[in-house]
Amino acid sequence: MPRPMSRPRPWSAAAATGAGVALALTALPGTSAPAGATPPERSCELVDAQIASAATPAADLTELFTDYADTGAGWTGGDSTYSIPLRDGRDVWVFSDTFLGPVNADGTRPESAPFINNSFVVQEGTELSTAHGGTAEEPEALLPPPEEPGWFWVGDGLQRRDGVIQLMALQYWDGGGGMWDFGWDSNHLATFDPDSFELLDLVDLPSATGVQWASWIEPAGQYTYIYGVEDQGERKYMHVARVVGSDLSRPWKFWDGRRWSPHESSSARVMDGVANEYSVAAFADGYLLITQDTHEEFSATINAYVACSPAGPFELVGEVAQMPEVGAAGSYGDPNIFAYNAHEHPELRAEDSLTISYNVNSFDSEDLYEDVTIYRPRFVTIDLDIVRPDSEPCAHGLGGGNGQGHGHRPGPGGPGHC
Repeated sequence: MPRPMSRPRPWSAAAATGAGVALALTALPGTSAPAGATPPERSCELVDAQIASAATPAADLTELFTDYADTGAGWTGGDSTYSIPLRDGRDVWVFSDTFLGPVNADGTRPESAPFINNSFVVQEGTELSTAHGGTAEEPEALLPPPEEPGWFWVGDGLQRRDGVIQLMALQYWDGGGGMWDFGWDSNHLATFDPDSFELLDLVDLPSATGVQWASWIEPAGQYTYIYGVEDQGERKYMHVARVVGSDLSRPWKFWDGRRWSPHESSSARVMDGVANEYSVAAFADGYLLITQDTHEEFSATINAYVACSPAGPFELVGEVAQMPEVGAAGSYGDPNIFAYNAHEHPELRAEDSLTISYNVNSFDSEDLYEDVTIYRPRFVTIDLDIVRPDSEPCAHGLGGGNGQGHGHRPGPGGPGHC
């Protein structure tokens, strides 16, 4: 009988080094806003600093998910891998396409394994559990399909000040043509109870310009910034919006390259080369962008950029990681294996170390049944050393940071001051 298809996300490969390979990097000019745009009136030392990086597998976190998945008790694989830290100490890991258990003792997945389009894995200490809709016997997505044919893939989210979870959701439909034969339809905001994970509300978000607003959410001061991607296939462009406060259903304003506009049609292309999922998080006295390099199709490169403002302009630091799984020369020895959508988890920072994740998939869906290890996230530790001009290394302090963090996460900057 036909097998459920684990739809690969829009292409964007990302990778991590298998050993601690250090890279000496210097900030270089990146892709800025449209011609004639005026950058925000802000300066920082981060964009002038030299940054060195070293990447190693975050084995403990990868193994935590692997060991849980191998039990077959709930989630056994998925993609997206966003994380939302809750104020009670739990972490909600957000997945789009999801396989549920069981798994076979020989590392294969039965054809009868349930497949849903979104789920949560809830982490409390070192214990994981799975949240999904429906029942254990007949599981469904937490965010069920819309009335018209299609499904929801989910993006980044946050815990609002009143405690509820808000999550970006992208509606898709089959038959969109192109390599994957599916198409994006519209943007939505889903609200969940933080204890039962019951869906409380689903409202429409700006969708008229074709920007998929789900790539990243970054609280910064009195605003929450919302990042999206204009996916033109071979070219992908960052867009930025913001709201006042932490409620993403409040009126949006869009960065037009000069100022914040209430008009969705004014949203500017901030830069190209980003993936469908990426991160922009406060770092030192500026902001750090982590993304797969999509200038090259199915690239195995994860790049870092820096900026003084949440809306850029972003300047290329360089490559911070490669991934070992991809392609015929990769660890699976399979030309169908690809990876995509690298981003950071800022709540897991430890002084000068970042934790990033990326997703692994196969162009041949049968691979996902023959080897359960493929369709699971990988985690990587990126150690960064920053040297301000005419200064000593300062463990990403550069004046102590800007005091902001992702969601309710502690702000970066660390104890070091230059």
